[in-house]
Amino acid sequence: MRRLGARSPLSSFGIWMLGPALLKYGSEAQKLEHLPKIARGEIRWCQGYSEPGAGSDLASLRTSAVLDGDEYVVNGQKVWTSYADKADWIFCLVRTHPDAPKHLGISFLLFDMASPGVTTSPIRLISGASPFCQTFFDDVRVPAANLMGEAGKGWDIAKYLLTHEREMIGAMDFSAGGRDSVSQIAARTIGLDGEVLGDPILRTDIVRHEIDAWAFGLTMERVKDQAKAGQGVGALSSMLKYYGTELNKQRQELLMSVGGSDSLQWEGDDGDQSRSWLRSRANSIEGGTSEINLNIIAKRVLQLPGA
Repeated sequence: MRRLGARSPLSSFGIWMLGPALLKYGSEAQKLEHLPKIARGEIRWCQGYSEPGAGSDLASLRTSAVLDGDEYVVNGQKVWTSYADKADWIFCLVRTHPDAPKHLGISFLLFDMASPGVTTSPIRLISGASPFCQTFFDDVRVPAANLMGEAGKGWDIAKYLLTHEREMIGAMDFSAGGRDSVSQIAARTIGLDGEVLGDPILRTDIVRHEIDAWAFGLTMERVKDQAKAGQGVGALSSMLKYYGTELNKQRQELLMSVGGSDSLQWEGDDGDQSRSWLRSRANSIEGGTSEINLNIIAKRVLQLPGA
């Protein structure tokens, strides 16, 4: 479909992130309940990870889940919850063992966003729009059967899921069918013979970017083949996320340069480029900051000694 320039028929956090985690850690009942709905596009998931005091240091999360009979009672707050106001269900990290070391007291819960006590509040970004929300849990009762994996061992699931999220973010802007290159956009919008593309520095920057993007695409294909062979992605996902993020930011900078003053427009469709440029800055924060991912690359990929 990508070779034909066709868009993906279905995009969701269920496919990109939760589905692989369910296959590895979910019970048979959970797989039978959720995987068919994810594959058919019948259910939309959101991700309950970050909190106001637990972003890059995610293991400091404080949202609690206290077992009460055959239910967990969930209280707390999540932030940057993409599409929480439109989602049907949430996969959520909660603290079930408050006295355990912070990485060991976390569990992984699945629950319905229509449950009593769940509320959301959209967050508007500088780009003018946003999928992000704050999400609040006030005595939300969740069946204990919705616990994925073992209680207190949700951090292992969280890390596994993050490898898929980071790979997805890194590849997002370089795997979409029909995506034009910077040079194609420049040729279509301002022509190849104008003053802007007559600048040898800009032309060199565009060519360098497209060579890097092509190399990154080949790297993505190699990683996919490794995953299909059962080798997994692991810490390489941090490399893909970091480099894909930097390439997209670079792309948006170049498109702003190509468009010149026209790129500074804001209203209507004419403002798409300026909004895309602003939105690209968030790529280096979401899914783990660039600094966090560089630390993971140094430690897990390059195996450099600690400080």
